[in-house]
Amino acid sequence: MSTGRRIWRRLVAAVAVGSASVLLLGTLTPATASPQAPDAAPQYVDGMPTDSYVETYDHPMGSQIARVEGDESTEETRGQALRPQANSTDDYRATATVPGIDVSGHQQNVDWNHWWGQGKRFAFVKATEGTGYKNPYFAQQYNGSYNVGMIRGAYHFALPDRSSGAAQANYFVDNGGGWSKDGKTLPGALDMEYNPYGSTCYGKSKSSMAAWIRDFHDTYHSRTGRYPVIYTSTNWWNQCVGTAQSFGNTVPLWVARYSSSVGTLPNGWSFHTFWQYTSTPIDQNSFNGSYDRLKVLATG
Repeated sequence: MSTGRRIWRRLVAAVAVGSASVLLLGTLTPATASPQAPDAAPQYVDGMPTDSYVETYDHPMGSQIARVEGDESTEETRGQALRPQANSTDDYRATATVPGIDVSGHQQNVDWNHWWGQGKRFAFVKATEGTGYKNPYFAQQYNGSYNVGMIRGAYHFALPDRSSGAAQANYFVDNGGGWSKDGKTLPGALDMEYNPYGSTCYGKSKSSMAAWIRDFHDTYHSRTGRYPVIYTSTNWWNQCVGTAQSFGNTVPLWVARYSSSVGTLPNGWSFHTFWQYTSTPIDQNSFNGSYDRLKVLATG
């Protein structure tokens, strides 16, 4: 999205967090957002969806984490994120990093040649949210990143209180979230973060949230032959899933933390695969390994 629009959204988020969020003993309680259901048909002007439609129904990856946890990244920490990051001393993923970005409808038509020139070599593109929203810019973003040479993948913003994990996994796969063994397509990512419409954990207990994620995980695997990447923050995961189930044996972890290191990882993982380390000036990520290892993840 444009810098002006991003600043405006952050100012609105800052007001909401400042007036209605509480930080108690490490427990984050986000402000309650207006209840809007992402199930309205797009409104078009001159053949393109209106900005108001995208603003209302599209939640970018990490938008709720930045809203609740803040973005403390700096130029120095962004540089640190592109250095090898190991969670264990013998982890091969510490041999190198690969820079990438993620985008949603807010970025509209992306200048992929620009980001390639900035050294980005992979991208995740928002495909769906819940079972009622599809990114209207998905084709330009998903195909454009591929055509410029990037390894690309799709992601799904979960709304676990709206429908089952299986229903959302099927909606995701049916609307761009599949996988192909072409060496340039990553398994789809499940975006698990703070509820933009209400209570942090969508009204679910840890066991029921874990079961919802398992339902998505198993359905996605049955449809594509791959297990999804899971994107989350440690604070959200430990509040809403905790130790109810572990996904570390099958799922690559994509952790969000806008600071100088990934910090403590969510329960169930001993290392991270991706790190979203800032939302400035666009969501930026590093792959915790060499480019060859990123190609292996894409190939399966």
